[in-house]
Amino acid sequence: MLTSTDLRAERLRGKSARRIVHELLRAQIVGMELPPGTALSEAEIAKSVGVSRTPVRESLLLLAEEGLVDIYPQRGTFVAPIQFADVVGAQFIREALECTSLEQTDPLSQADLTDLRRLIDQQHTADATNDTEAFFRLDEAFHARLLEAGKHPAVWPIVAQAKSQMDRARRLSLPAGGKMSDLIAQHSAVVDALEERNVGGAVQALRHHLRVVLADIAQMRTENPGLFE
Repeated sequence: MLTSTDLRAERLRGKSARRIVHELLRAQIVGMELPPGTALSEAEIAKSVGVSRTPVRESLLLLAEEGLVDIYPQRGTFVAPIQFADVVGAQFIREALECTSLEQTDPLSQADLTDLRRLIDQQHTADATNDTEAFFRLDEAFHARLLEAGKHPAVWPIVAQAKSQMDRARRLSLPAGGKMSDLIAQHSAVVDALEERNVGGAVQALRHHLRVVLADIAQMRTENPGLFE
């Protein structure tokens, strides 16, 4: 749960209490630190962070609009189950935007290729140490860097916002044996094709990668039905 230390650190960046509580709660829900079904108490959150209940209530309302929280009058507030329909929608958005960006990409510079290879090397390290949290962050950085290389860096915030339900499910699939290695191989296939100036091959590899991620989540839904809507 949130702490006053979190609040002080974020306030130094000039953020309002509502924005801080919203961002930190959202990160904990998307990161599955607060799994579906977890009860959320306005009073307890406000006390732990050291704010009034008003910014907490406003934050929870924002999270409800995003489908991450369910608010039941007279019953309480709970972390919402993962909406599989939203996962499918997010995959569609990702494929449409990321693949289109790659299709329009000029031959990548050596700096672009070096950055992408470095991220893949770091993913190998995260895999070797079974650090799923680090791998998740590096996976995000890889896809954001691809969009940057394609001259569409402003697209990443749109993708990131759309895939909150997908990210919750992805946290479930990453610990599966060999899963990180599989994803690294898929990332490498994209960069290999770009290095050979085979943009069509890179797009095909990226599309395959994004569809595999959705298939993995569908499997997680079968194995953990209680966490999904």
